[in-house]
Amino acid sequence: MRIDDGWLAQARRLPSPNQDDRPQGEVSLLVLHSISLPPGEFGGEHIERLFTNRLDPDAHPFFAAIADLRVSAHLLIRRDGECVQFVPFEARAWHAGRSRWRDGPIARRALNDFAVGIELEGDEVSPYTGAQYRALARATAALLSRYPALTPERITSHARVAPLRKSDPGPAFDWAYFRQALGRELGHERGQELGKIRT
Repeated sequence: MRIDDGWLAQARRLPSPNQDDRPQGEVSLLVLHSISLPPGEFGGEHIERLFTNRLDPDAHPFFAAIADLRVSAHLLIRRDGECVQFVPFEARAWHAGRSRWRDGPIARRALNDFAVGIELEGDEVSPYTGAQYRALARATAALLSRYPALTPERITSHARVAPLRKSDPGPAFDWAYFRQALGRELGHERGQELGKIRT
């Protein structure tokens, strides 16, 4: 995979209005999330509609509480491995919410300013698919290649950056399998760095 002007060339583009400029233009963190709409159900256009402010609050009882949210992620990876991109990586998507990240001695907040958000279609309980891991590994390798400040130790989970609020991508996400898939994409030399991923 390659990135052109902030867009993953192999992804389907569906621009979200829920984005703005990164204050410093920094891209130095990758946060992995999961989402399913309605909860526990896969397929359909509900996630895409949520991220583009078109979710019908009457389509499902759960939607009434979230239809007015203004959220987005940079990338969604469907169960079949399809990638849908909503926000270019150089722009700020609205995904991390109240969160924090320790950069050495500094505790940083406002993670959306410098983080890429990737959503995996999943419910934290059902195993993620091989197609999702492969697509995630390819997208992550492209990000690591394009943005030098983004390194393996700066790949993390929503649960880690917002531990009191979030648990995604949850126990169903196999970090060891992801490391293996990413290692294959990166090759031996860079693959040795993957033990530094902060889950």
